Amino acid sequence: MEVFPLLLVLSVWWSRTWDLANADSIIHIGAIFDESAKKDDEVFRTAVGDLNQNEEILQTEKITFSVTFVDGSNPFQAVQEACELMNQGILALVSSIGCTSAGSLQSLADAMHIPHLFIQRSTAGTPRSGCGLTRSNRNDDYTLSVRPPVYLNDVILRVVTEYAWQKFIIFYDSEYDIRGIQEFLDKVSQQGMDVALQKVENNISKMITTLFDTLRIEELNRYRDTLRRAILVMNPATAKSFITEVVETNLVAFDCHWIIINEEINDVDVQELVRRSIGRLTIIRQTFPVPQNISQRCFRGNHRISSTLCDPKDPFAQNMEISNLYIYDTVLLLANAFHKKLEDRKWHSMASLSCIRKNSKPWQGGRSMLETIKKGGVSGLTGELEFGENGGNPNVHFEILGTNYGEELGRGVRKLGCWNPVTGLNGSLTDKKLENNMRGVVLRVVTVLEEPFVMVSENVLGKPKKYQGFSIDVLDALSNYLGFNYEIYVAPDHKYGSPQEDGTWNGLVGELVFKRADIGISALTITPDRENVVDFTTRYMDYSVGVLLRRAEKTVDMFACLAPFDLSLWACIAGTVLLVGLLVYLLNWLNPPRLQMGSMTSTTLYNSMWFVYGSFVQQGGEVPYTTLATRMMMGAWWLFALIVISSYTANLAAFLTITRIESSIQSLQDLSKQTDIPYGTVLDSAVYEHVRMKGMNPFERDSMYSQMWRMINRSNGSENNVLESQAGIQKVKYGNYAFVWDAAVLEYVAINDPDCSFYTIGNTVADRGYGIALQHGSPYRDVFSQRILELQQNGDMDILKHKWWPKNGQCDLYSSVDTKQKGGALDIKSFAGVFCILAAGIVLSCFIAMLETWWNKRKGSRVPSKEASSLQNETTTSERRNAWPLRPCLKLGTNTWRSQASSHGLHQSSQLGGPLDDP
Repeated sequence: MEVFPLLLVLSVWWSRTWDLANADSIIHIGAIFDESAKKDDEVFRTAVGDLNQNEEILQTEKITFSVTFVDGSNPFQAVQEACELMNQGILALVSSIGCTSAGSLQSLADAMHIPHLFIQRSTAGTPRSGCGLTRSNRNDDYTLSVRPPVYLNDVILRVVTEYAWQKFIIFYDSEYDIRGIQEFLDKVSQQGMDVALQKVENNISKMITTLFDTLRIEELNRYRDTLRRAILVMNPATAKSFITEVVETNLVAFDCHWIIINEEINDVDVQELVRRSIGRLTIIRQTFPVPQNISQRCFRGNHRISSTLCDPKDPFAQNMEISNLYIYDTVLLLANAFHKKLEDRKWHSMASLSCIRKNSKPWQGGRSMLETIKKGGVSGLTGELEFGENGGNPNVHFEILGTNYGEELGRGVRKLGCWNPVTGLNGSLTDKKLENNMRGVVLRVVTVLEEPFVMVSENVLGKPKKYQGFSIDVLDALSNYLGFNYEIYVAPDHKYGSPQEDGTWNGLVGELVFKRADIGISALTITPDRENVVDFTTRYMDYSVGVLLRRAEKTVDMFACLAPFDLSLWACIAGTVLLVGLLVYLLNWLNPPRLQMGSMTSTTLYNSMWFVYGSFVQQGGEVPYTTLATRMMMGAWWLFALIVISSYTANLAAFLTITRIESSIQSLQDLSKQTDIPYGTVLDSAVYEHVRMKGMNPFERDSMYSQMWRMINRSNGSENNVLESQAGIQKVKYGNYAFVWDAAVLEYVAINDPDCSFYTIGNTVADRGYGIALQHGSPYRDVFSQRILELQQNGDMDILKHKWWPKNGQCDLYSSVDTKQKGGALDIKSFAGVFCILAAGIVLSCFIAMLETWWNKRKGSRVPSKEASSLQNETTTSERRNAWPLRPCLKLGTNTWRSQASSHGLHQSSQLGGPLDDP
């Protein structure tokens, strides 16, 4: 136990002895190392020893140095030790510390004009974060960053993008500054990726135990799902322990994919990480070029490197850190710069500087020495070491290693690609978990019957049940492409699944949770609660909430022919006919017209009424009225009749061909605002929970869901809700009810209803989707999702949709009127009233005819026989005289004609041929 302190004392003593022995050397450099970086000191001394033995570089000159160790988190101590080194007359300052003290040393070097070669060092091999050194004025900046900038953000973003990750978690150890990946987090957030962060404590076993003690089963399953895709930003030792713990506690499955990124991962670490992990592993580390010729591995130009550093089989070389390699190349770079200054004979001797006094002057040769160092470049253990205009080293290369998916330990590692800031990624990265070959795999499928997603035909003659439907077609498409077979059965309780009071699940989801089925498929929507306990593929169809309602039935109106006019208008028309008929009679009575010989028309009130009615219904007739007043009256009446009949004809055609019945419910908002039609859904279903969550959310801006929830939740949901979807459909068809359910299911029901008695309304925004459920951690999720995306991209999914939801169905989905998509032919129902009027007219005329016959017989029985014979003789004489010329008739007196015509009507005209002296 006392060997290490003794070696430390001897090392310090040897350093001081070396400094005194070479006090007369003109080349003196100072070095400040973190007190935990003992290997940096060893490599630094080895580099100086190798160069002092190389006479081709410095010839007779030797390099002397002074080394001091500081606490990396104490900037004041670092500045104090740097001032003591400057008092000794150093030409350059080499530091290997963290970012905390780097800024203070930068300020001191800028003030004293001492070239400062800074090698950023991280604690215990933890990935670096950018130091953010201020470089406002390039003329006063004497600090050169030997290690390249931190490119971890750029590398990991490109790798994650190539793998097409959308959801993952980042684990980082307690020593890592999480601000180092802030740029990466900002970019992935802009791209919509779901990223979680978790710090890994030093006691990993206790951390895992706490997870099992505090998380519920569904929360633990969700955490397992998060661990499928993870990025580890930690030192190799912590990564090994963390992987071991999560594998042993069964938190990860063989379908997981983890990425470990760290510059400080050597070959031994790679093999150990692969051996402890399962699933797929991707390792990103910084790499350096190695000469292909083994004999030239220890030679860089005219310089030979110590074999303990360049031989990959040497234990010391295998365990070197990246900062050790840059320290060696830094000393080599300084030696070449000193050599150039000596050759150019532009050497500026270094005097002792005091940085404590205010009036201390900087080194006059500092700028010249800095320019010589910046313009130089060497090829060393890290490849090409040179500086750009910004004082940084641009040369960096990352190597991407990886394994395949697998459950076995100790899988082979292969190189997947490389990355550098100039050319970017060179290589192809894919994250295909399974090949498209599942031949021989038999999956047990659980389902719930739901038209048209899953339906079953009747079992005939002992044959197995045959399932069909849209979801079955999707499953068959996956089976044909991937090559697996499946056995299907219906969930025992015929439910999709919901959490119970004891935390378990029932229904289809419960079958997956209890590992009784491999996958579940039906009209199953993807919800956050279900995703906590099972896995889902990507959605294969959008989901939205719809409402099924019964169409408004057309009422059979036998007197539809009277519908064009209102009852009051019909009454006005009837009154007008009577009024005009009376006026015509009065006008003719006041100013009797001159009738032609042989006219059969008399101006009785009965004839006037009949004439007005005949002209109104456009049946014409003889016009006996020749007076101007009567003709003016009839002209106005004919115009009135023309307008009325034309309007009636046009409106009658519209009423017989167009139904004007419209429903007041055309959207979810309309449904929520009314209370005349009760509505509900399936109790404890996804739709029920969706409306409940929306309705009870106080931050929901739209009050529609709160109104719907009040209706659905009446009597704790028992009044308006049903237990199965089929019960809700039947309730709509035979009652006053609206059924809220999956829009796709309701559209299928409305399209295929034989009576076309349904129509649907719904929300056009699809906020969720239908997916295939799998056991948590199933290896088939990604390959199923990939194939579903391919079906959607090449149009096969649309073909399957049109099979079950045709665009040109026999029923109109969105029309609230009870009508099929046929021609507009009129039926007997529309014309029943016309036939009724005709029948009424026939019956009435027959009845009147019977009355007239009875009346005539009764009247005829009262007339004497000689009077009847005299009447017969007069009739014969009148008929004979009608054949005479009409000239004698013109001589007939006007008074006689008027009295006879008005007294006897038609029969008086037959007496015109009688004796002229007949009174």
